[in-house]
Amino acid sequence: MEGGGYGEENMRSIKERLMHSALFEAGGLLMVTPLANMLSGHGMGKLGVLGGALATLAMGWNLVWNRFFDHWVPSRRRSFVQRLAQALGFETGLVVLSLPWVAWWLDIGLLEALWLDIGFVLFFLVYGLIFNTLFDRVMRRRLAQGDTS
Repeated sequence: MEGGGYGEENMRSIKERLMHSALFEAGGLLMVTPLANMLSGHGMGKLGVLGGALATLAMGWNLVWNRFFDHWVPSRRRSFVQRLAQALGFETGLVVLSLPWVAWWLDIGLLEALWLDIGFVLFFLVYGLIFNTLFDRVMRRRLAQGDTS
């Protein structure tokens, strides 16, 4: 469809989703790794490697989850409740996927890993709400200007 129809305005291309994931994870890592180091006492190196591995996992999960979410809510104009559902669904899935790996890598128990993951979830929940809202605003402007590259 032309002129902002369903295909342009509502659905995201795989290229856009890859860009979204890469920007989201890079920005999150730059903020959360030093913060996790200060709060947990685990070394920057160990947290950095873990963060990179989790970012890779999160990018894959992000592509899967947001593709699903785009079909569930096919609009760039999402309500706060829809944004919250998007962020909570993503973070819940990521905790389920990552918890055993966090415990193993940091040589800690599952309960301690869960508390660490809860801290990450709280950070990324707020970050995700802000990032996704801003990302969609930028993309809406680009589409309105005819820039689909």
